[in-house]
Amino acid sequence: MGTKGVEILGLDVNELIDLLNKALADEWLAYYQYWIGAKVIKGPMREAATAELIEHANDELRHADMVSNRILQLGGTPVLSPQEWYDITNCGYEAPEDSFVKKILEQNIKGEQCAIQVYSNILEKVKDKDPVTYEIVLQILTDEIEHEDDLQAVMEDIELMQRRD
Repeated sequence: MGTKGVEILGLDVNELIDLLNKALADEWLAYYQYWIGAKVIKGPMREAATAELIEHANDELRHADMVSNRILQLGGTPVLSPQEWYDITNCGYEAPEDSFVKKILEQNIKGEQCAIQVYSNILEKVKDKDPVTYEIVLQILTDEIEHEDDLQAVMEDIELMQRRD
């Protein structure tokens, strides 16, 4: 980002870069959690759940690209090592050791709820201070809210199906 672009921001750029790097770590971990979950998932409505997981994994990868590009625009360096992801993550990573569809959905819903909170906090911090980051974060937050809804809908369908049996 040009010097004037950084200069007009009404906040500490280094603090914002740190927040974005933590979100970037979350996105990479979420990408892998979705991707590997789609590979190992078992149980009722597996195909529907797998489709959601793959779609969401692709979205998380796109979010990682958006966040890393913004970090670079702000003059920062995106987190360079996957080992650092665990040190700076907001939301963590929960390995899908139990491959039952409901367990994987629960893990990913929990992750989405954390992401919603993280991006909501960043949105509040940059509001009226950094319109570019605000727009990027708003797009990502919108996706995360949709992801939570999608996953909860699949979970509800599974629960309804199990009650009818």
